[in-house]
Amino acid sequence: MTAIAANSRRERWWNSRTAHRFMNHHLALIGIVMISLLTLACVVGPHLLPYDSLYIDLRARFAPPLTGRHYLGTDPLGRDLAARLFMAGRISLLVGFSAMLLSTLIGTLVGVVAGYRGGLVGTVLMRAVDGFLSFPSIFLVLALAAALKPSPIMITVVIAATSWMEVARIVEAEVRSLREREFVLAGRMLGLSATHIMFREILPNAMGPIIVAATLTVARAILMEAYISFLGYGIQPPLPSWGNMLNGAQQYLGTAPWLAIIPGAAITIAVTSFNFIGDGLRDALDVRGDHS
Repeated sequence: MTAIAANSRRERWWNSRTAHRFMNHHLALIGIVMISLLTLACVVGPHLLPYDSLYIDLRARFAPPLTGRHYLGTDPLGRDLAARLFMAGRISLLVGFSAMLLSTLIGTLVGVVAGYRGGLVGTVLMRAVDGFLSFPSIFLVLALAAALKPSPIMITVVIAATSWMEVARIVEAEVRSLREREFVLAGRMLGLSATHIMFREILPNAMGPIIVAATLTVARAILMEAYISFLGYGIQPPLPSWGNMLNGAQQYLGTAPWLAIIPGAAITIAVTSFNFIGDGLRDALDVRGDHS
């Protein structure tokens, strides 16, 4: 009985109808193509370029794009901009995905427990969430980043620590709407533990909103990493990230605008792609679409 119920729940949040709706969402497909190409370029690109991200050629300082073998130009030290862009992409995307996983894990755990337990436990947990949300997240991120030693791991933890609250609210509301459903009552009658019911019976039903929230969290994390690195509190040179590339380019906007345009375009493509994918997933997983 439990296995049959589990199979039906998995079928509800991703099935052929859901896949069809997602495949018909053109912006979501564009997002998948763009982020796939960007990720592939960041993973493979550095191995195909003639220069690495730390190679300095003072004779080629401020070379514009398509100059010789510097396909995207060079920076003030003569370093190849394409090599630095792709290496920076590895770090920025890794921070974004890692922060998403960590914040989604924390938010899901808090939301499931608060939504299922309710009462005093749920109230305390959700008031804690409200307390964290009452602080402007960007100031909290900057305060934590300034107080801790900058590194990719630290930036990931800081972003995750300020991003889990939205996930917790979404999951709590979803779990609260599911905890009195028939399959949950059946689980209680069968004597299943609260932990089993929360994480094996209810959680699969809430996967749709969690996946949408996680996708949008990646975009937010990439943008947040770029922001704090641009302000000098994030990834530190010579380790490149899209944010600190923008930081180093701001004084050359008039003489070498490509130094800012290229990493800015990479950030825009990444964030827009994940937002498109998130919108497509949200529309595809919207249960109201099953009744239209």
